[in-house]
Amino acid sequence: MTTSVSVTVTTTSTSPSSSADQAVAPKVSPASLDPLAVIDTRLGPARVVCADRHGGVSQGAYASLNLALHVGDDADAVAENRRRAAQQFALPGPAAWCWLMQVHGTDVVDFDESLETDVAFDNLPNADAAVTRLTARPLVVLAADCAPVVLACEDAVGIAHVGWRGLMNGIVERTVSTLRSIGRGPVRGLLGPCISAARYEFGADDLAKVVAQVGPGVARTTRDGHPALDLPAGVRDALRHAGVTEFVDTEVCTASSPDHYSYRRDGTTGRQATVVVLE
Repeated sequence: MTTSVSVTVTTTSTSPSSSADQAVAPKVSPASLDPLAVIDTRLGPARVVCADRHGGVSQGAYASLNLALHVGDDADAVAENRRRAAQQFALPGPAAWCWLMQVHGTDVVDFDESLETDVAFDNLPNADAAVTRLTARPLVVLAADCAPVVLACEDAVGIAHVGWRGLMNGIVERTVSTLRSIGRGPVRGLLGPCISAARYEFGADDLAKVVAQVGPGVARTTRDGHPALDLPAGVRDALRHAGVTEFVDTEVCTASSPDHYSYRRDGTTGRQATVVVLE
């Protein structure tokens, strides 16, 4: 028997004057073995998949669909997980995915025709964001609390891995600008599963530095009253500053969800994928 999970994705305007939220119902992938919290939805001309941690072969702290090679998991298990993920989500094989060596920086890679066959798993670009106008070429970021941010315009897509350093240094705005340089029309944004302020305790001194750079909207408190960083709020503000007015928030907290990897919660752990593909 297959199991599916009902997920609500909230669409909002990033404009401060917006007063209405519109709920939209994404497709949710069925599970053959495990219940899934996979979000499979659309953003303009693009398909977006936010994976969970179920359906792979990794063991222990990495159980089971870890897609990251840099976290200490068995490389053969990760390769099998990547193959299974592509098959499960009906996407091209993992060799066709645009992988990044994420370094918490602000570089954006344009996966154009010249990069289509040049990027090997052991020779990835050091970057935290990517854009492309190619169809059927999945862009992917891996995360376990950081924010996966998906972008789409009329004829191109982008994706960014956003942690607090990237947020401070403008990775969101830079990715939007790069997407506009290769694509046409208004840019839409989507925030995948990431840590919420309630679970993201942050040192007061470091929080003050982030606030000084990106504004007071990111300053919150945890459930226990400690200083906290509101990463989703920071992403929303960055998109608004970049002129993105249509925004979808999946509203999934990785640290609160047993279906997702969370570095803050677990320490040694895997990474789940967020994937966008222009169709």
